[in-house]
Amino acid sequence: MPATIRKTLLNIETTLIEGGKAAVTPLKFIAAAAVIKNPWAGLGFVEDLKPKIHEIAPELGELLTGMIIDAAGGGDKVEGYGKTAVVGLDGEVEHASALIHTLRFGNHYRQAVGAKTYLAFTNTRGPANCPIMIPLMDKYDEGRRSHYLTIQFAIPDAPAADEIVVALGASIGGRPHHRIGDRYQDLKDLGHDVKNPAAV
Repeated sequence: MPATIRKTLLNIETTLIEGGKAAVTPLKFIAAAAVIKNPWAGLGFVEDLKPKIHEIAPELGELLTGMIIDAAGGGDKVEGYGKTAVVGLDGEVEHASALIHTLRFGNHYRQAVGAKTYLAFTNTRGPANCPIMIPLMDKYDEGRRSHYLTIQFAIPDAPAADEIVVALGASIGGRPHHRIGDRYQDLKDLGHDVKNPAAV
């Protein structure tokens, strides 16, 4: 049985001025969300989540990826990317995690944008109108701090107690006026290796 989708949401935000200074390149955030019935709601503790993951996650990955790509004007336009899921108060955080932490969900997005890094994520529980946060990172370079970003929005009537909000996020551009450098300079200054940044 496919996902029971109550509504979808496409949120686009463009920052033209940051810190009182016009952005040379405006930063555009795109968030695509689906509000779905929690497939495990009312069933008590479900030991095996895999059947519903396999039924629902690919559909959501394809749907939300399509919404992002259409809004961005192509996968090549996306620079930063991430994902999130928020389960309603009657659900488990594991239910939110189940639908986004599977390659059957994320690979739709990775392939569409040609990504090499992992998808930054959050998975939380909350009531309707709670903050929905999508952390982003550069799709090619995990050390590029200009693209350490967070999309935040809320849906006034979601998630209901028996629902899950599943969302993908994208940025076109990085933080305007970014000036904290990339993590590679820190590693160089500290004399640490990229593969062992904490030198442990």
